[in-house]
Amino acid sequence: MSEQLQLRVALAQVDTRVGDIDGNAALVVDWAARGAQADAHVVVFPEMTLTGYPPEDLVLRESFARASERAVVELATTLDERGLGGTAVVVGYLAHTEGPGPAAVDEPPTADEDRPADANPRHGAPRNAAALLYGGEVVIRYYKRHLPNYGVFDEARYFVPGTELPVVRLHGVDVALTVCEDLWVEGGPCGVAGQAGVDVVLSPNASPYERAKDDARLPLVRRRAAEARATIVYCNQVGGQDELVFDGDSMVVAPDGTLLARAPQFVEHLLTVDLAIDPSAAPERREGRIGPMTVTRHVLSTEPVPAFAARQGEVAEPLSDCEEVWRALVLGLKDFIDKNGMPSVVLGLSGGIDSALVAALAVDALGADRVYGVGLPSKWSSEHSLDDAADLARRTGLHYSVVPIAPMVDAYEASVELSGVAAENLQARVRGTLLMALSNQHGHLLLTTGNKSEVAVGYSTLYGDSAGGFAPIKDVPKTLVWELARWRNAHAAERGETEPIPVNSIEKPPSAELAPGQQDSDSLPSYEELDAVVADYVDRDLGLAALLERGHDPEVVARVLRLVDTAEFKRRQSAPGTKISLKAFGRDRRLPVTNRWRETLPTVREGAKA
Repeated sequence: MSEQLQLRVALAQVDTRVGDIDGNAALVVDWAARGAQADAHVVVFPEMTLTGYPPEDLVLRESFARASERAVVELATTLDERGLGGTAVVVGYLAHTEGPGPAAVDEPPTADEDRPADANPRHGAPRNAAALLYGGEVVIRYYKRHLPNYGVFDEARYFVPGTELPVVRLHGVDVALTVCEDLWVEGGPCGVAGQAGVDVVLSPNASPYERAKDDARLPLVRRRAAEARATIVYCNQVGGQDELVFDGDSMVVAPDGTLLARAPQFVEHLLTVDLAIDPSAAPERREGRIGPMTVTRHVLSTEPVPAFAARQGEVAEPLSDCEEVWRALVLGLKDFIDKNGMPSVVLGLSGGIDSALVAALAVDALGADRVYGVGLPSKWSSEHSLDDAADLARRTGLHYSVVPIAPMVDAYEASVELSGVAAENLQARVRGTLLMALSNQHGHLLLTTGNKSEVAVGYSTLYGDSAGGFAPIKDVPKTLVWELARWRNAHAAERGETEPIPVNSIEKPPSAELAPGQQDSDSLPSYEELDAVVADYVDRDLGLAALLERGHDPEVVARVLRLVDTAEFKRRQSAPGTKISLKAFGRDRRLPVTNRWRETLPTVREGAKA
């Protein structure tokens, strides 16, 4: 058996900003320095760190792509000038692979260079790329092979797939790069790496959060480590970006499936792990064409690092389901507000569970001093609703004021005759108008408090309670709203803190209070039934027959599907909100507003088997 090699790897689980190339480059320098201080030999950053992820149609701008290409070259120089050139840095960026080279990226493209490429209807063959920087140079560039084009991903719209797997020898260790989706594909770049013979696979990622996704990642990375016959270093992004939130959960897995290290979720973190590598364990080192890719080999240094005392890697404990969701919602809201430079938020406090939960989330995300709650009682508002709203304000410490809307509603009704739903919705629209006015006056962003159950069936007033710039619980079903509220109170009690949400807000029957004695159950099935059907119909795209096969009540199914289908125009106008489920309303789900398709039971043809 040959002598083992050692390598200390640092995973920089950082929160980037889309479009802030200079700021993200500075972030890389800062965290690379932290890695060097920890005596790391290589520091790995997430996918598209320099541009932020996802950059969406910014990719289509020549100026943006060229700025990214220029930045990665300048970053290598800066790292060297800061004394970090001896630490290898792997960083994700947007590659501009045709036309002028790095020295000429400021020059406009010629007419010939700007002709459409075959793989993408614009010049530049943009690539989702990762670069290894060392000694002031961009040593190797890897172009993502597998481009996801499902769910929230549109990468086939933007990028050209890579065909080369570069392998670099660093301190005697053979290192390959992959990017995010490449890990999810069996027989992909990890399979090629396994046939080529490598010791370590470094994988920058920007893998969005959804409930329990961290439970799927570890088995996935274990499968790819076995396929690559190499240690997988999986570095994931953290932070919020519009509807998406990234949870980190970076990890390192040995070829035999051993979890060597795992980072905590929802926080920036430098995770270091000491690798012991037996070069003889890898198959014969190969290059050239292997399957769909061409393997190239590059040598930076063959001399092993001096032997050092290895430290055991930290393995963060997984969070409970409710804590994981809570922290995702808090981080998604915090980054939306802070990254967009907004000083504070305002929301209507009704005393109900939804506004109470959103208020508690906002206080956790921003601090009580940046949260403004407004009670807006109408003539139908119950006394306990006002009391519950005031109680929540006292418990959380947020700013609270009351603006009665009854005189304003009366003024409208004196001018135009309204009845039924129109009269009920008028109250919600007066509230929305007042809250938007306060938002404009004081610079607050208005938070809308609708949950996924309501958004699904259109149980909201357009330009009323649906008005707002961000919807923190847009992807949270009503049943989970209650569960999260109880968890947050229990979490506070365990820590000896004041429970933020009044018990009465949790326990009383939900009501919009737009009519005497009104309750949600007057208009909707029970939330347990509703949420179960929405989960199957919206999240899993099941049709009517499949829904009935799963045991849902036929009358409930027919009612819910009709409501969901006819509310699409409302959802198109709704504010973004943090995605936590398999399929959220927004980037995940794109249905036509004008649409005559309705789910019906399949017709059995005569003579066919039933």
